[in-house]
Amino acid sequence: MEFNNQQAIYLQIADYLCERILKRQWQEGEKIPSIRDTAVMVEVNPNTVLRTYTFLQEQGIIYNKRGIGYFVAEDGYGKTLAFKKQSFVNEELPKVFHTMEILDMEPADLENHFQKYKDDQNNQNAKSA
Repeated sequence: MEFNNQQAIYLQIADYLCERILKRQWQEGEKIPSIRDTAVMVEVNPNTVLRTYTFLQEQGIIYNKRGIGYFVAEDGYGKTLAFKKQSFVNEELPKVFHTMEILDMEPADLENHFQKYKDDQNNQNAKSA
């Protein structure tokens, strides 16, 4: 996993784990990789992953069964979706709006670009299936 300097590493790992939940790669109630396994996978200190897991637990996205491991919470998908939407609206959207304002763009100017992106994603998913 490659990290950027714009966001704390534990939050970037949280984004990665949330994406796996949103893509339904992990189901509600399913065990997720251990702290140690995740640390090896993303090549960071286990303490960083512990901070990530603690953060996601505080959001209600995962939970810990002591001695067994971490699991996706019931309604983990819904909680992840709500958390990521709120993060997007609070953090990313203001940047997009600022850029759109500078470029004198309206939301309608982006509709074709967004549709092309979705079409491209669907084509890629069809090829990989």
